[in-house]
Amino acid sequence: MADTAAPVPTRALVLANPASGSHSPELVEQVRQLCDSYLERTEVHPTTGPGDATVAVRRALERHTGAPDLVVVIGGDGTVREAVQGLVPASGRATLAVVPGGTGNSGYKMLWGDRPWTESLKAILTDSGIGGSARPRRLDLARLAETRQYVYLGACSGVIADALITARDLPLTGRERYARAFADTAAGYAPYPGRVTVDGRVVHEGPTVLANVGGGPYRGGRFNVLPDSLLDDGLLDVCVIGDGIAAADVPRLTLTAAHIGHPATWYARGRTITVERTDGRRLPLEHDGEYQHGIGSTATFEVLPGALPVWAPAPDRPETP
Repeated sequence: MADTAAPVPTRALVLANPASGSHSPELVEQVRQLCDSYLERTEVHPTTGPGDATVAVRRALERHTGAPDLVVVIGGDGTVREAVQGLVPASGRATLAVVPGGTGNSGYKMLWGDRPWTESLKAILTDSGIGGSARPRRLDLARLAETRQYVYLGACSGVIADALITARDLPLTGRERYARAFADTAAGYAPYPGRVTVDGRVVHEGPTVLANVGGGPYRGGRFNVLPDSLLDDGLLDVCVIGDGIAAADVPRLTLTAAHIGHPATWYARGRTITVERTDGRRLPLEHDGEYQHGIGSTATFEVLPGALPVWAPAPDRPETP
């Protein structure tokens, strides 16, 4: 397909989460000023609590006039997750841009790597024509069947989910909080009896430390849990770690993807992935950093190919006919 000009953004809704890991008023003001320099209109919305980002996006995109065509999220992966819930049902009326302002920032890293946010946002605002360095891209999402929520980065059962519960009682912040929570949770962690099914085929059954489902390779901004995943191949990846790997060793191994190829690791991909706890008890599960209290013993993920419009780097070489 020949290279064509991307639609240039004209109006932005900027979502800023004051509770995110590295939020600062200075960062929000920098983003606002940069958007104001190139766009017709920039609206900044500080989120007020859980779910507010979703509501703000939905209301903005429902306007008959002046609706944004660019949603800029300043925050961590949880804030991006909320924005996605409002953006996807809008059927492409706006495109997502991410500015890292949280603790993990996996969503930014999987798109832009280590590129400074000032460069990526300026590329979106100025270089979206033919030959530019930014392009709209449609990413696959997962949908958690039990809640109908969209999963942006990924979902994980087991020790990762249980560590979020531990973290709530720790008087720490940022990476230090989650590192301590994971260490405390992983010490003597008992794997749960689990089963993982991919497109009707059982790929693992037995003691389970974790099962991570998603499209993004990174969790927590650093841990390369799904190193072989592609963001737009129409499939979900799943990595299962069994009891042959101690829970406490998971961070060290996933930091460099050393868990891949270990006999206690199973890796597969498909369109529908079901993660179960086979003893009938509640499955410990999180997605995009949010613990899922309403889940029973089973979680089923269905791929939604190309459901999320985002701004991302343009290919190194332009497409040719």
